[in-house]
Amino acid sequence: MHYNSCIMTTDLPDLLALPSGWRASNAAEWTEQCRPHLLELVQREEYGVMPPVPGSVTFTVVRTDPAALDGQATLREIDIVTTAPDAHLELIVFTPNSLATPAPCFVGLNFGGNHRLISDPLVRPSKAFAEGPTDEIDAARGTDTEKWPVGAIIERGYALATLHNGDAIPDDAGKAAELLPSFTPPGVSPTGPEAPGALACWAWTLSRAIDFLLSDPSIDPNRIALVGHSRNGKTALLAAATDPRAALVIPCQSGTGGVGPSRAIGEPLDVRETVARINTIFPHWFCGNFKRYNDATDQLPFDQHAMVALCAPRPLLLSSATDDLWANPAGSLAMLQAADPVYRLLGVGGIDIDSMSKPGELVASRLGHYIRNGDHRVTLEDWTAWMNFADVWL
Repeated sequence: MHYNSCIMTTDLPDLLALPSGWRASNAAEWTEQCRPHLLELVQREEYGVMPPVPGSVTFTVVRTDPAALDGQATLREIDIVTTAPDAHLELIVFTPNSLATPAPCFVGLNFGGNHRLISDPLVRPSKAFAEGPTDEIDAARGTDTEKWPVGAIIERGYALATLHNGDAIPDDAGKAAELLPSFTPPGVSPTGPEAPGALACWAWTLSRAIDFLLSDPSIDPNRIALVGHSRNGKTALLAAATDPRAALVIPCQSGTGGVGPSRAIGEPLDVRETVARINTIFPHWFCGNFKRYNDATDQLPFDQHAMVALCAPRPLLLSSATDDLWANPAGSLAMLQAADPVYRLLGVGGIDIDSMSKPGELVASRLGHYIRNGDHRVTLEDWTAWMNFADVWL
């Protein structure tokens, strides 16, 4: 089966209009009125209200290797400890030794743990794996080099920062239910329908990584790019929408709850992830209100084009794969097209295509598009396209 190269259309909520019927006609009106309305709406009805900025954040560099990757990079492992809410995050950062100036940096969550990025036996296994058998941990070291080609990233002059997505909230419905209440902001009931789900908390952890990077003189604070694949792609998109310090975002194969639409747009319902499926299989990802739309997506007062628009005017690259129909590549492209008017209103370019680009061809417009042949995973081909896109915009 091949991806749908034709984009199905349907009526979508107007991103430039408020419920009163008033419609923004310039950048200031969008920024001051429409954007805050949309940001509040997507939190209340889909992800939950974002956890608060911590009462305190401390950074401790627990290990430095100035000659990592055969001398190409400096590796650092950093403990990030927050209070109110309480969290302990373990960030790993690689910076290129070849640069005399601060480096642009890709930031994202990983699934397998920091120890899987490279074969270094001294890299701490992320907390979710630390109590496992030593031989299993050692066998896993360096096994995610295709997903995280650190050497290739460093060679291109980029830094990389990542942490395990389960550091604050495990991707487990039972464990998440126990921990999520502690991330609920003041004024929101921990058991209420607007309480944050796991995606909101994971996005919050990316903001804490940015906190550190902004304190790091080896990182250019104006060139931080958020990346993520699958559920981590949903997370990267939400983090970019809620944290203006990210200069660029690349949600890869993010599907429903990411760039993929909630409404019936793009791939047929029987081959793609739907709101009902995602809320049933992963009940901890979103807030309670989102479950009301399981079988009534047409009643949603927004769709995922709103999440793309909330990243405006910053560059965004939609990255997908031809055989990954579950992530709905055609519907995701429709969301970029539907967000284009906001980008244009803000005086920057939008998306420069009206149908699916050819596999392997990067469309590096402000709203960018890239699709490769293959399935639901991350490859060096993806990273090469991402870095080419970042070269244009960072």
